Amino acid sequence: MCRPHRIAAGLLPIALVVAGCGSGDGPSTGSGGDPRKNENTEITIFGTEPERPLVPGDTSETGGGKIVDALFTGLMDYDPVTGEPRAANAESFELTKPDEYTVKLKKDWTFHDGTPVLAKNYVDAWNYTAYSPNGQQHASFFAQIEGFDQVFTVDPDGDGPKPPPTPPARTMSGLKVVDDHTFTITFTQPHAVFKTKTGYSAYMPLPDSFFADKEKFLAHPIGNGAFEYVDRVPQQELRMARYEDYKGTDKPKIRQVKVRFMDSDAAYVDIKGNQLDFLDTLPPQAIAGNVWREDLPGRADVAAVLANQTIAFPLYDKKYQNKDFRHAVSMAINRQEVVDVIFEGNREPATGYGVPKLPGWQEGACGTYCEYNPEEAKKLFDRSGWTGPIEITSNGDGGHKEWVEAICGQISNVLQTECAFAPVQEFSEIREAINAREMTQIYRAGWLADYALVENFLNPLYRTGGSSNDNGYANPAVDAKLAEADSAPTEQEAFALYHEAEKLIAEDMPAVPLWNTPSIYAWSERLTNVRLTPKRELDLSYVEVR
Repeated sequence: MCRPHRIAAGLLPIALVVAGCGSGDGPSTGSGGDPRKNENTEITIFGTEPERPLVPGDTSETGGGKIVDALFTGLMDYDPVTGEPRAANAESFELTKPDEYTVKLKKDWTFHDGTPVLAKNYVDAWNYTAYSPNGQQHASFFAQIEGFDQVFTVDPDGDGPKPPPTPPARTMSGLKVVDDHTFTITFTQPHAVFKTKTGYSAYMPLPDSFFADKEKFLAHPIGNGAFEYVDRVPQQELRMARYEDYKGTDKPKIRQVKVRFMDSDAAYVDIKGNQLDFLDTLPPQAIAGNVWREDLPGRADVAAVLANQTIAFPLYDKKYQNKDFRHAVSMAINRQEVVDVIFEGNREPATGYGVPKLPGWQEGACGTYCEYNPEEAKKLFDRSGWTGPIEITSNGDGGHKEWVEAICGQISNVLQTECAFAPVQEFSEIREAINAREMTQIYRAGWLADYALVENFLNPLYRTGGSSNDNGYANPAVDAKLAEADSAPTEQEAFALYHEAEKLIAEDMPAVPLWNTPSIYAWSERLTNVRLTPKRELDLSYVEVR
């Protein structure tokens, strides 16, 4: 479900390669056959029910994220193979002062209601997202813009009886509309990586109609992307159609996409039977024994994506506040054993909070805390004073049952206490409890990057008030180190500082890093030119129907 001076653009084309980008006929850049077949064809892809309305500034999970990515286009977007940032709705995006960008928009871009995409649509959207009374999940993405502290206030007692004070301003002083297609962004300190960040959903524009009638927009979202919203059946499906007036270079060939909200095991049955056209990650039943190779000959592949798996502690619950307990849980887990037995070796045990080949990330920040050490784990557990059983919860519909039960068995054996998997039916249930700060169990977490920078694996998750800081973690030393990294004068200095921050996070262990999660994806016999992006999404601009 994102972000040092001079870190961004030139850095990303390193081997963030989506390994084995496949197609229905093997690697191919040719046509899928008669192009007219794509004009009136609908394809069906796997998805999960979005947890919140499809407002870009309030969408931070993958179910809603893949839909928002199709409905909206920002100033920048990301190459579907390398993840490298590239201009999209921006004609130019220049650092005109050390602490100021000037953005010029491409003309003739329109929203799906036909209204023009103007500079004020970005400025209005960003101010709306940043204004804390609006309760948008991505407000913290604007923290470096001048005036953010005037539009965003925090709860003085952390979800306690005192409400946060009303901000003194509704708009950030650092955002200025120059003319219809030009605006400026001023920062409290240099923040050159900001340009890369603006391909993420937090920074999408909103049409005037959003502010005129929000309820109408929520019922029928209006974006400016390659696809426009058609309709939706809650808990079942959502349909999108190609926007014919889309001005981007990534215009799709297919006409319509249906996103089906379903259990991953059921999706695997349907992909085998060609009743589903695309599945972005296979469930454990397909991975065990590598049965997918026999089930899906020539129409499945493996890709490296920017994702990791963790389990997180709800730190607002007092029973999880002992660091010895959290470290004991981590050191009781034999990651390599789970990777070998459950995932057939198709993972790499974590050594920190990032993933291999991520620009700016250095391995090893987690140190001994991510190493299997049953003796030390038991010693720390006994010292923690923990009493009672340990429970780990996850949705039961996403293919997580097997590995959660496996690590729970290891924890139980090492710590000599009961550990149980406590599943809920759907992912949305987990997210509702997390957002309401009502979790009482250790819960499955993880991260699928918004863009390819180490900063994205740290700031949103572990900075106080970060957009995806779901478990209430706060450490002023971590916040200070991350802020220092954000404004570092060179990329190498920034990388070293992020590594220091990551070490501090591991000392606290608010979440236990487990392994990176490359994706085995599959497609139906109907499709050709199939490839998975680093964000684990089907490249809808490339895929075709035979």
